[in-house]
Amino acid sequence: MNRENKRKQFEKGYYKTHSCKDSFTCKVCGRLVVSAGAGSGHRNHCPNCLSSLHLDIEPGDREADCGGIMEPVGVWVRKTGEWAIIHRCRRCGHLSSNRVAADDNPMKLMSIAMKPLSQPPFPLERIEEMTALMGGDGCLYMK
Repeated sequence: MNRENKRKQFEKGYYKTHSCKDSFTCKVCGRLVVSAGAGSGHRNHCPNCLSSLHLDIEPGDREADCGGIMEPVGVWVRKTGEWAIIHRCRRCGHLSSNRVAADDNPMKLMSIAMKPLSQPPFPLERIEEMTALMGGDGCLYMK
């Protein structure tokens, strides 16, 4: 059974209380994704490329009619210390958060986490000058 047709077969809210053991083929990287190894009964993204599909408005409700690709755009750390992936729908721009699964690609997670540091909104060559303009002494080294 494919993920797109699941919401048509079960009553509203079914996936909030029932685990999903079905496998699916990732629409982005083409790999077969199985629920085993996720560390949870709710597999909602590909462990290889971390992409998902826009199926829910609220987690587990299968009420979204969009069906667009949810691409991973960031990570954040919950107050419990658990990491979560921020997904943005390519079609409608909807943002959602999904907990990291036990078998997620660690290099992909780290590359998403490091992206803001590797692409700052200012030229790194001017960091000393900008620090001085903000009231600092502009020096990046200890005196």
